[in-house]
Formats: sequence, C-alpha cells, structure tokens
Amino acid sequence: IAIAALLVATTWAAPHEGHDHGGHTAEHHHHLHHGKDEPHPGHNGDDACHLLAPHNADFAFSLYKKLALHPDAQGKNIFFSPVGISMALSMLAVGAKGSTLSQIYSSLGYSGLQAQQVNEGYEHLIHMLGHSQDAMQLEAGAGVAIREGFKVVDQFLKDVQHYYKSEAFSVDFSKPEIAAEEINKFIAKKTNDKITNMVKDLDPSMVMILINYMYFRGKWDKPFDAQLTHKADFKVDKDTTVQVDMMKRTGRYDIYQDPANQTTVMMVPYKGNTSMMIILPDDGKMKELEESICRHHLKNWHDKLFRSSVDLFMPKFSISATSKLNDILEDMGVTDAFSDTADFSGMTEEVKVKVSQVVHQAVLNVDEKGTEAAAATTIEIMPMSMPDTVILNQPFLVLIVEDSTKSILFMGKITNPTE
Repeated sequence: IAIAALLVATTWAAPHEGHDHGGHTAEHHHHLHHGKDEPHPGHNGDDACHLLAPHNADFAFSLYKKLALHPDAQGKNIFFSPVGISMALSMLAVGAKGSTLSQIYSSLGYSGLQAQQVNEGYEHLIHMLGHSQDAMQLEAGAGVAIREGFKVVDQFLKDVQHYYKSEAFSVDFSKPEIAAEEINKFIAKKTNDKITNMVKDLDPSMVMILINYMYFRGKWDKPFDAQLTHKADFKVDKDTTVQVDMMKRTGRYDIYQDPANQTTVMMVPYKGNTSMMIILPDDGKMKELEESICRHHLKNWHDKLFRSSVDLFMPKFSISATSKLNDILEDMGVTDAFSDTADFSGMTEEVKVKVSQVVHQAVLNVDEKGTEAAAATTIEIMPMSMPDTVILNQPFLVLIVEDSTKSILFMGKITNPTE
C-alpha cells in the first residue's frame, strides 16, 4: 500500500515592514488570461463561492470547537485557516470515489452539492481572493508532489490545476531528506518564507503529498502609531500574567457589545475587503463563548455593529500553530480516507493509496504598521463624546474575514501573545 499524505501548509497574516514584494507582478496575473475558448471563471460561477460560504463557516466553527477541546490545546494559542483546510479537503476529494468521497463532502457540509459546483466554487473563490484588491496580498493555491515514475490519473492533475491553481512536481520519496527539502522549498516560496520547514520525517513509501497554501499580508487601513506602544500586562489566566508590547490607537471603529453573550465584538479593517474581527469575552466567559459560537453569531454581530469612537489597546504578537488533523477529521466522519478501504482511484489506478497524515500550519503576525510606514497617518474627526475603551489584555478570539466572498480566512484564539 502506498501512502498519500495530505499536507495543508498555509499562511501568515499580517501587517509587516516595508518590503513590498513587488506587489502584483506579471506572474501574479498569469492565471487571469484564459485561453480564448476557455470561459472566464465566474460568468456562471458568481454564485459558486457563495454557495460554499455558509457550509465553510459551519465547518470553521465545528473545527474550531474540536481544536479548542483537544487536551493539547488547553491554555494554548489556536490558529488555523478554515478556508485553507476546506480547500485542501475539496482538492483531495477530486481524486476520491465512493464512500471516501461522500465522507469528505459530508464533513464539509457539501452533501447537497455536485462535485462540479464545489470545484467551480473554489476556482471562483481563489480568483476573487487574488483579485479583490491590490492593497492586500492574498495568495491561495496548491501543489502536488508526486513520487518519481508514479502514474497519476491525468484528469486528476488537470482538475486540481484548473480549479485549485495547483502545480505538480515530482520528488524522490526514496530519499526522504531530499524530498522534504524540495517540498519545503515550494512551500517557502509560496508563503514568502513565512513557513519554511513544514515537512520533516517523510515516509519513503509515500507516493504523493497534496499541499495547500494561503498567504495573506494585510496592511491596516489605519496604522497604529509606534510611539504609543508601551509595555503592559496580559492576563493569560488567573495564575499567569505576561508582559506584552501593547499598541494603542484612538479612532472610529465598528463595535458591538453583546449583552447576551457577555462579549465585545470589534472590526479592525485591513486595506481592501478584509477585516480582523476581534471577539473579547468578559472575564471568565471564554469557555461559554467557545462552546456556543457559530455562524449565526457572526451574522447577528455584523448586523448590530455600529461606528463609534474607541480607544483600542491591542498587543503586538506573532504566533505559529501546527495542527495534526487526522483524529479531528476522523471524528468529523472522514474515516475511509485514512484506512485500507480508501478509494482514491480518481487519483491513481496503479495501487491502493490512503491518506497518512493531514498537517496544517498557520502563522499570524500583528504589529503597528501594516506595510505602510507611519507617515501615512490620517486624522479622523472625532466626536466630543468619551470613547469606548477596548483593552485586549486577556484571551480573545480573532477571525480574519474577507467580505466579498464571506470567507473566514483565519480563525484563532490568542491565549498568550508571548508564546
């Protein structure tokens, strides 16, 4: 039995120093030029990614709950890309048949959809994310590392390339260190060197690794003034306090204080269509929030947000989280893919393959500027009333949401900004 490992490598999100990697290069736009007979994604696909959005949001929250309840996660930061994981599983499904396929779709909430709707949805989503704005950099795509000389079904490679912007390359798994190095190079290049040694211990019997990446570099719509950053306490739990670099900004933000869930919700926008949604539960209320949060909360909060003056205190931090998702996915009903009954005959007819591991890594980096230097300070007209104060000095949830596609790009819990 040969092994197909699915590797979900993704992302870093954040404002960072001034090296703009050339913005949108010609290479960036190459997938816009379809052959003259090829339809442009989205003439019929405009609703395609909106078809996926509610299911993807449900998947995001159920995955979050499983990650948060995991014994390893207690007292730790959680950070992952829900849409990246959904995308990777959908790409895996392109090669799956029978109950292997139906289990993957069912865990994603896609049981009512045809494969073509799902694949076109992702083609459209990747297209929209890459082109919704130039102020933000978001790259999503995939790769397939294939064992040298191993025969893969042509249609599989064509489909993952067409719908998931995937690049295929061959590696020699019989020399695991060299194979790992090549795969890591591919991932590093796609994530601007934010994720560098994702793959270690490869099994020489592997035949294929599927890679999915998402790289997001946002610039705050309104940068923080670095001169206001100061040392402050952050209360990790009742016994632990750590020192953080606390940024401060007074400005107009969309905010809502939700009495029912004892939670403050606030949007901190990046340039373009993307925002960081900060969810700060009252002291001691995190567990209740985590147990109940779902996409209906999100919709309700969105509807109730109002623009207000806010003194925002937000820690600078950089976190990286790696999750092995096998158990969690099995828990969500994806069992055949990992077992000897796996049917990936849409991927290869040569041998029986199964998925050996699903690994996901995500990185979040938050600082004052975004890539714009502080020179871009804008003066906002502030009303005379006293501003609300939001101090992120205890654990909070963060969602990075993209508006035009209603996608939750990243989601996590900042338990300790210094870890």
